[in-house]
Amino acid sequence: MKLDLSDVWAIDASFVKRSEQYLQAGDLLVSSANSWNLIGKCSWVPELDSDATFGGFVTVLRGNPQLVDRRYLYHWFSSSRTQAVVRSFSRQTTNIANLDLRRCSELAIPLPSLAEQRRIAAVLDQVDTLRAKRREAIALLDDLAQSVFLDIFGDPAGNPMGWEQRSFGEVILDGPQNGLYKPAGDYGDGVPILRIDSFQAGELKPSSQWKLVNASLLEQERYGLRESDIVINRVNSRSHLGKSVMVGEVSEGSVFESNMMRVCVDSSIVRPVFIERYLQSGFVRRCILESAKDAVNQSSINQQDVRALPIFVPSMRSQCDFEESLEQIRGNQRKHRAHLATLDELFTSLQHRAFSGTLWDHEAAGEAA
Repeated sequence: MKLDLSDVWAIDASFVKRSEQYLQAGDLLVSSANSWNLIGKCSWVPELDSDATFGGFVTVLRGNPQLVDRRYLYHWFSSSRTQAVVRSFSRQTTNIANLDLRRCSELAIPLPSLAEQRRIAAVLDQVDTLRAKRREAIALLDDLAQSVFLDIFGDPAGNPMGWEQRSFGEVILDGPQNGLYKPAGDYGDGVPILRIDSFQAGELKPSSQWKLVNASLLEQERYGLRESDIVINRVNSRSHLGKSVMVGEVSEGSVFESNMMRVCVDSSIVRPVFIERYLQSGFVRRCILESAKDAVNQSSINQQDVRALPIFVPSMRSQCDFEESLEQIRGNQRKHRAHLATLDELFTSLQHRAFSGTLWDHEAAGEAA
């Protein structure tokens, strides 16, 4: 996990009481109080340009360089197995989980020789760098899609090309409709259900990768997803509120979760692909956040908020041109995602081998001993 320094606070140095409270290159920042799914999340601290410290909901893990290579420690602690164990140690309260530091400190870490640790860390770093490059390529292609949108249609905030303006509700044929609520005990078997983690950057994961839920035939009929539906997140943190995606080919019976709403647009007026991208524009994001209702730890929008969203309606020719360009871009993204998936599998396999001892050079380790 890469450290993001784009939004940090400055405090007076007098608040730092001890020298060890300053971050050092090679430290691991660990989330020690957060929502359950984020507890234990860690980030590597690189060489920083200036002195820095850390806040109250974060713990620093600092390896002893005489015993452990810090990159090796980072890869071990951030591995999926260790993260799952650390998360299982957390103490859950109403809205937050707390890391059990005592139990975490008692975790056993496999330690070959320092030279072998460095070799293993270098192997994992090499594959991780390849993964990062693939993710960067996917992100750059997404930026390209946004640039093509602006070139063809102009910025929705100013509508410089003078397209016809309407409300979103005027181009909706069906919906908005809220999704299916099911208690946690109904998950695990059944039909695929679209959730907030089922898509990112406008790209829907295959329905074979979604979670499963028990849903009756009546529920499948009422909440079933259809190709070209637009699904919009209606309840979440403000950063994810309004996140949307167009539905492609999905498994029969696939449904969508209650914190989503679904709409079907009139494709003779607006192409679903155009609407999907339009909803991801900065202008619409601002409109959504302005109408959002805030509660503890989450925000929400309702069906009327969605129907009232302002949109413009470009010519059908320009919408079709954009659809063709976007398909080419997404085709390239799919290739990168396929390569990324292969690298992810390789990385996970190498992690398992590294921390179970099968990746070690035992002959070299024995000589070092």
